[in-house]
Amino acid sequence: MLELNVKSLIGLVGMIILVSSWIPQTIETIKLKKCPLNINFILLYTFSSLLLTIYSFLIKDLIFLILNFLAFFQSFINLYIKIFYEKNNIKEG
Repeated sequence: MLELNVKSLIGLVGMIILVSSWIPQTIETIKLKKCPLNINFILLYTFSSLLLTIYSFLIKDLIFLILNFLAFFQSFINLYIKIFYEKNNIKEG
């Protein structure tokens, strides 16, 4: 059962804010088919959020599993567009 104490609540709110911060960037990236973020940042963020997703699964923390997966998913979209769309646009331009 989920035990929601002050420490858990602080972590939950922090993770929700962190995941939410990706939403405007991801929407803009999808619309423009261009990601202005540094490739190294996106690679590190995507890889680290994937590891945190796996960790959350292993410790059976459903809330942080979902939130870390959302962080991974949104950063992966930005990474995908950065690598594949921008690479193709460079070749065409």
